[in-house]
Amino acid sequence: MALHIYNTLTRKKERFVSQEPGKAKVYVCGPTVYGYIHIGNARPAIFFDVVRSYLEALEYDVNYVVNFTDVDDKLIRKADEMGTTVPAVAETFIEAYYKDLDGLGIPRATSNPRVTENMTLIIEFIKELERRGYAYEQGGDVFYRTGKFEEYGKLSHQNIDELQFGIRINVDERKENPQDFVLWKAAKPGEIYWSSPWGDGRPGWHIECSAMARELLGDTLDIHGGGQDLQFPHHECEVAQSEAVTGKPLANYWMHNGFINISGEKMSKSLGNGILVKDLRNMYKREAIRYFMLSSHYRNPLNFSEETMEQAEKSIERIANAVVNLNHRLKAVGDTGGEAAPELVAKLAEIRKLFHDKMQDDFNTPDAITAIFEWVNEVNSLLKQAVVSSADLIAAKQVFDEMNKVLRIYTDESAELPSEDVERLITERTEARKNKNWARADEIRDLLDAQGIVLEDTPQGMRWRRK
Repeated sequence: MALHIYNTLTRKKERFVSQEPGKAKVYVCGPTVYGYIHIGNARPAIFFDVVRSYLEALEYDVNYVVNFTDVDDKLIRKADEMGTTVPAVAETFIEAYYKDLDGLGIPRATSNPRVTENMTLIIEFIKELERRGYAYEQGGDVFYRTGKFEEYGKLSHQNIDELQFGIRINVDERKENPQDFVLWKAAKPGEIYWSSPWGDGRPGWHIECSAMARELLGDTLDIHGGGQDLQFPHHECEVAQSEAVTGKPLANYWMHNGFINISGEKMSKSLGNGILVKDLRNMYKREAIRYFMLSSHYRNPLNFSEETMEQAEKSIERIANAVVNLNHRLKAVGDTGGEAAPELVAKLAEIRKLFHDKMQDDFNTPDAITAIFEWVNEVNSLLKQAVVSSADLIAAKQVFDEMNKVLRIYTDESAELPSEDVERLITERTEARKNKNWARADEIRDLLDAQGIVLEDTPQGMRWRRK
């Protein structure tokens, strides 16, 4: 099976073929850095990181770009509130963003371009649009002429005549057409600004991604991603800008993740039900957060609640328990060489195939996680055997490591055994001692010791405590 991706542009799954063999160019719209990121921002951050990881597992050299919007109206207002400058606000929350990424187990992108560091590039892009007749200046602002781009609306599948730009704000009378959008905004007194052919000002939101994506990844991206809310108008406007300049598709594959609901309600500022990632990380393990985010298909809505997170924590504990038990058994057995049992090899091959089949079907992470639980069941059965070869254990470990390298829902930090598993192991150890299975009893003792569990004989029986 080959990797297939649901393309928002065509509304169907298509086989992924990169422009350059063995290389993948991926651009994902990043945060506007005027505050701490919330749980809604975490979903694309985690999911598209998994997209990158899986492409790398398929041996693609991935150039992964996530931008920062570090100047706009929100940052200007925040700077006024904090009594500081726009660059200082951006620096504060970019640092906080990276801290949240670390806390979610997300490595850095190949590049994190900032608007303020690419101003010359953005101005040149607008000038090119102006030269081609797609942009016009009015009173120090520059607008994009949507009527000239005949395919405007093709990504979001909207008819340009039916678009209602004027519902939320009054239509600017300087626009030739109500659907025209701003490329350059004239600075108001006291605002941060850059000099341009149209006067002092700063870029509109949409133009930054067109300019930076082209500079870092070329005229056409392999994959452009982001949240469903960016499909229109942001990504639609990017298409219009970029394709007007290059005459080429901005991206061959468009991917958009669904929204997050909080206890069944859509997350929104008006409802005040948003959850900051920095707070979420204090409430739950990173592996549980990642598991939760990947437990539903990325295009579907995802419901956050205490119940779903408790379920996620129990699931990662079950996975961690199997991994810890396997690792300790392997340590006890040592590497004795030889080959894994054919029956086990065949079963592991089925699990591995299931994992890759699901990931290659539009990154179906919930079903890929099913493969990991099949692995857990197989390993638990394997570890019940009195004698297990190191070859069997190593073969099982290799398959898990391959899957986990993509999803990263297990780390050594997630391996602390829950109390019910400690009790189960103590019971098993007692039975092993009764049956004079000293090797298994010693393995369990070593496992518990490694977990910081102290066993104590009391008149009332065996008791345990954490060190």
